[in-house]
Amino acid sequence: MSPWECAIDGDETQFDRVEDLIVHQSTQHDRIECRVCETVLPDGYFAIRHAFDEHTRAEYVRAYDATAQEVRRREKVKEAIEDEADIREVIDRLEGNDETT
Repeated sequence: MSPWECAIDGDETQFDRVEDLIVHQSTQHDRIECRVCETVLPDGYFAIRHAFDEHTRAEYVRAYDATAQEVRRREKVKEAIEDEADIREVIDRLEGNDETT
């Protein structure tokens, strides 16, 4: 698989493992506030997952002034990450339960 790129605010850091990417996004970038419900969460994958799991596409489009193309792109990113990632590992690492970090 090709490297995973962060892409938050132009960050071009690449990772071989998607789990490393998610940990990076969650720990090295500022948290953001959801424009729909004002929940504060890590930027990147967790923000995309929150937007599409907790809100409708219409709510997302209105709050973020997003185009259909932008919505589809983020949905594809979410799907690609979820197809590859061991989210349990990510959560364990973020909670400090993984001794390899």
